[in-house]
Amino acid sequence: MAERKPQYPETGDLVIATIETVTDYGAYAKLDEFDKRGLLHVSEISSSWIRNIRDFVRENQKVTLKVLRVDREKGHIDLSLRRVTKRERIEKVKSWKKERKADALIRGVAEKTGVTLEEVIAKTIPAITQKYDLYEAFEKAAIEGAEVLTDLGIDAAIAEAFATEAQERIHVKLVKVRGVLEIKAPSENGVKVIKEAFHKAKPEKVKDAKITFYVVAAPKYQIEVQAENYKRAEDVMQKTADNITSYVNKAGGEGSFRREK
Repeated sequence: MAERKPQYPETGDLVIATIETVTDYGAYAKLDEFDKRGLLHVSEISSSWIRNIRDFVRENQKVTLKVLRVDREKGHIDLSLRRVTKRERIEKVKSWKKERKADALIRGVAEKTGVTLEEVIAKTIPAITQKYDLYEAFEKAAIEGAEVLTDLGIDAAIAEAFATEAQERIHVKLVKVRGVLEIKAPSENGVKVIKEAFHKAKPEKVKDAKITFYVVAAPKYQIEVQAENYKRAEDVMQKTADNITSYVNKAGGEGSFRREK
């Protein structure tokens, strides 16, 4: 819905389909993403011997199929089930689900802002898809906020609506890493130095990670970072710890950091 799809799939494409009719010679399937029907011949259902076709496909079943041939003049589409690998099936279903979520999110923004669906699409999708996949952009907006979209030139009100809708609909799984800081500051202004060190610790422009500090027992403090992946979380944690220890050392104190296993 969000991106205008061609009328027909291309040869070699993977498609999500719903089995409509099962016959002795195969099955007819509706291509959910194209609103077309295709034929899944019995020879393309399985590499093994088929005694009962319904042991492999049945009416109303969702399947991932590969497009073998497309005849646009006749409207014929030949499909295959047996040529789809397990990995291809998993990846296709995953991307299809993300596409559906993105479509639902766009419709939600249109409803809540009172802007027509067509206008929301026209004002946002071209700008987003120049840099991101739709779902990727909405995931980033859920974590980092509307600025992800305003940076692309999207109207602030619509961008804010997208960020809010994304936060409600998309639950991004974050990884968590921890480390321990040991800080000793000069006694005459130690509390002030430590407070300022933590206040200035967060690396600039970090919006895709959540940083939290906890007191373990002075002089030990725990730093916890949540991000989309371990590499990013580790990088943010190390930079944050470096900022703190550097500030404390320059103030005449001592600072060290170790990562928790």
